Formats: sequence, C-alpha cells, structure tokens
Amino acid sequence: MNQHPSSAEQTEREERREFAALQWFAVVVTLIVVISALVIGRQIGEEVQNDAPPLHPARTATNSAEAPAGGSTKTASASAGSSGAVPQPGAQAASSPGPVKKTAFAPPAADQIPEGPMGDVIRQGEQIFLHTGANAKGFVGNTLNCVNCHLDAGRLANSAPLWGAYLSYPAYRSKTKSVSTFSERLRGCFMYSMNGKAPPDGHEVLVALETYSYWMAKGATVGEKLPGSGFVKLPAPEKTADYARGKAVYEAQCALCHGANGEGQRSGDVQVFPPLWGAQSYNWGAGMADLHNAAGFVKANMPLSRGNTLSDQQAWDVAQFIDSQERPQDPRFTGDVASTRKQFHDTENSLYGTMVNGKLLGQGIR
Repeated sequence: MNQHPSSAEQTEREERREFAALQWFAVVVTLIVVISALVIGRQIGEEVQNDAPPLHPARTATNSAEAPAGGSTKTASASAGSSGAVPQPGAQAASSPGPVKKTAFAPPAADQIPEGPMGDVIRQGEQIFLHTGANAKGFVGNTLNCVNCHLDAGRLANSAPLWGAYLSYPAYRSKTKSVSTFSERLRGCFMYSMNGKAPPDGHEVLVALETYSYWMAKGATVGEKLPGSGFVKLPAPEKTADYARGKAVYEAQCALCHGANGEGQRSGDVQVFPPLWGAQSYNWGAGMADLHNAAGFVKANMPLSRGNTLSDQQAWDVAQFIDSQERPQDPRFTGDVASTRKQFHDTENSLYGTMVNGKLLGQGIR
C-alpha cells in the first residue's frame, strides 16, 4: 500500500521539473527574441538615416535660383524637398555662408567727446583739424585746413578719414622708403599738403591731432584696412586723361566753389572753399598732386554733397586739369626739376617735371 503513493509523488516531482524547465526555456527564448529585435531595429534605423535626405537639404545653385527673391531659407528648403531634388555628393550649397560684406566704420559723434583732460586734448585736436592755420601757427604755409581733404571733420569715408589713417600706421611708405609712424605721417601733411614745416616730434599740435585721431578710431580693429579708409581706387580711364575735357568739367562743376583760377573762396579771414592750385594750395609733394589720389577723391566726394555723380572718365580728366596747374615747389627739391622728378615723382600719376601746354611743370610759384 505504500508503493502506490510513492509512485504518485515521484510522478509529481518529475512534472514539476519538466514545468520549470519549460519556464526557463520560455524565458531564454523570449530574451533571444527581444535582443534580436533590438539589434535588427537599430540596424534598420541606421540604414534609413543614412539613405534619407537631411532634414534641411542644402540648396544647389539651381534651387537657389528658383527660390523667390527675398524668400527665407525655410521656404527654399521646403521647395527643394517637395520637388524631390536630392543634393548630389560634393555639390556646393548655395546657402553656404559667403564673405561678409563690410560696411564703413562709424566713428563716435562730436558730442560724445568725454570730459576731463583727455577730452580737452581731443577737442584741441578737433579745432586744429578744422581751423589749422589759426590753431597751428608757424607750421602752416597756405590757407588750407585739414578738413578740406578729410571731409566732415575727418569722419567721412573715402576721403582718407582719420579713423582709417590712425589704424594704418606704422606702415612702410614708398614715399619715404621707410616705415613711418602715424606721428611722422602727420608731420608730412604739414610739409606737403599745408606747404609749411613739420612740428617737432612730441609737439602739442601733433599730440592733439594724434589724440583726436585715436578717439575717432575707437572700437575699430588695429591693423585692419576698413572699407572707405582711404581714397577710392579708380580703374585706369578708358581714354587717356585729357586736359581740355578736364577743363570743361572744371568750368561746369567746380569753378563755382573753387574759382575760375583755382583760387577758392574766402569770407573775411575764413577760407570757405579751398584753393586747388596757386600759391595758397598744396605743393608738389602732396598726395593730392598725384592723379590717382585726386581722381579718387573727386569721384567719391565732388561736387560737394554730390559725390559719385561724375563718371570715372570725368574724374580722371578733371584731376588731370587741376594737377596740370603750377603750385608751390616740392620741399625735397634738389635744385633741378628733372632730377627731382627722377628721384621723387617718376610715375605716370605725377605731372611734376612734364610739359603741359608748352610749360614745364614743377618750377614752383615764383
């Protein structure tokens, strides 16, 4: 009687072992299925991602041209996607960032000059710049002021503004065959443009002008040539610059302010419009006596307040006419016009030492 219950218990134990084995087998199979699904799903996801176009497809040159003018990047991208266009490998995107167009530097306004000792020197420099003869006595030999060539108190772009000049020095200059500091550059202005003599290095006139220039360049990057920092560089004229054509331009556009004989206009002791040649103008060593400087200045700034109304050819022609007139002698004069030209003026942009209308230029005002 005891044998039968023992067999039942044994059978029950075997069934339990089989059931446990089945449970473990089910768990293992489930794990294998889950892991396989994860691996396969990841591989499929990577393949889809690699084959699919980017969320913001780069526009090719064709897509860019088809996009409406002024349209946003979002609109252009959507158009490319809806047309089914897929960027080709290596194709350059039209939306790739290009060179950033620089704008002219904006110097601080005159009413922003600070108070205190620094501001006092800045204001002194401003007054020397505006009324050079009255505030730099002993160093000026004509009736010009710095502002006659560097317009709007030295602020205006394309008229060699002070903020551009200050940042450009020290620099090598072919004129001096050496590296010049900004102070040395200012001294040259007194010698040539003002037809006077250079203040001694460290003189208060130079310090004030340099301080004013430093303040004007506030916020600009040192050593970087900013747009509008010098004179406009005009391409060579289509026709050789011509005296007769230049005279016609001068009479029509310039004589009203600068006088029929280039003498300028005065109101009492104030030189309202500067003389362009003759005893009271810049001498043969000045930068404006070079045709390319004169033409670039005229093109961008003249007639006053109507810059860029003359053609390039007219600017070259009138520069030719103005710089074909006699003016004070170059202070570097060697005693002989021909040797002085060879040493200091031997370029196609200088009329010094050349014959114009039967007269040898460069003899100076006598």
